[in-house]
Amino acid sequence: MPRPTPPSHARLASRFTARIALIACLTLSLGCATYGPTNPSFDLEVDQAWAALDEMATQPHTPPRPIVVLAGWNDPGTAVGTLADMLDEAIGDASLIVVHFALTGNFDACRERVINAVDMAYPNDDPVWTSEVDVVAISMGGLVARYAAADPPTGNPVRRLRINRLFTIGTPHRGADLATLPTPDHRQFDMRGESEFLQQLDASFEDADYELYPYVRLGDLIVGAPNTAPPGDTPWWLPNRRLELAHAWAYRDPRIVADITRRLRDEEPFATNPRTPLPGREDEDKDDTTTDYAAADTHETQ
Repeated sequence: MPRPTPPSHARLASRFTARIALIACLTLSLGCATYGPTNPSFDLEVDQAWAALDEMATQPHTPPRPIVVLAGWNDPGTAVGTLADMLDEAIGDASLIVVHFALTGNFDACRERVINAVDMAYPNDDPVWTSEVDVVAISMGGLVARYAAADPPTGNPVRRLRINRLFTIGTPHRGADLATLPTPDHRQFDMRGESEFLQQLDASFEDADYELYPYVRLGDLIVGAPNTAPPGDTPWWLPNRRLELAHAWAYRDPRIVADITRRLRDEEPFATNPRTPLPGREDEDKDDTTTDYAAADTHETQ
C-alpha cells in the first residue's frame, strides 16, 4: 500500500497561519465579550462604548471646569495615565491634572499632593478652597478626593479641594475586602471596613455639596462590588469583560469611560437612575438606588 504524500511546507504554513488567525479571532471576540447579568440602568455593550468614544473624539468639547484624574493604590502613573489619555482623546480639549500617589505613606500626604497639584495648575486667592474641579478617580483615588474635600476632623484650618462632580471607579467607599491582609501601609489600614478613617469620611459626606457617581464591574474581588458606593448608595455596575481582571482593569473599560466622558461633556449619559441594585442584593439595596446628589443631575433619567 503506498504511503500518503506528506503535506508540503507551503500547506503546513497555510494551516498554521489559519490556526493562528482562528485563535486571534477567538481571543479578540472573548476580549470584547462580557459575562454576567445585564444592568437595566447601564445597558451598554463594549462595541457601542468604543463607537461612542470614537464619535466624541471627532467633536472636541471644552469641559466646564478642569478635570483631575487620580490614581489608585500603588499605581506609579501607568493606569491613571492610560485613563487620562482615554478621557483626553474623547473630550479633545480637556485641562487634565493627573496625580498618582507613589511614595505617599498616608492619606494626609495623598491629600496634600492633590491640593498642591490643583493649586499649581489653577491658583486662586481663596484662603480655604482650591479652584473648582471635576474628579475622575481610580479605586483609592476616590477616597483621596473625598478626604481632600472634607473638613478635617481635627478642626485645624486646612486647604480643601472644591469638587463639583466626583466619578469613582471601584473605590472602596465602604472598605476593601482584601485590605484586611497584613501590611505596613497605613493607607491600607484606613481602607478596612469600619475603620475610623472611613467613618470620618462618611460623617463629613453628609455635608458634601458635590455629586458622586460610583462605578464597578461585577466580580471585583479586591474591593467587593457592594463596597464601591458610600452607605445608602448603590454603584452603577457592569458585567466584567472576559479575560480581564474585574478590579485592576476597570479603569480602562470603555463602557465606564464613555459614560463618564458623556457627563464631563454635559451630554446625555448612558447610565440612568434609579440605579439597579447589585445582583443578589435587591432587598438590601432597594432603598439605595436613588440619592439626592444623583437626582440633581438633570441629564439622568429618573
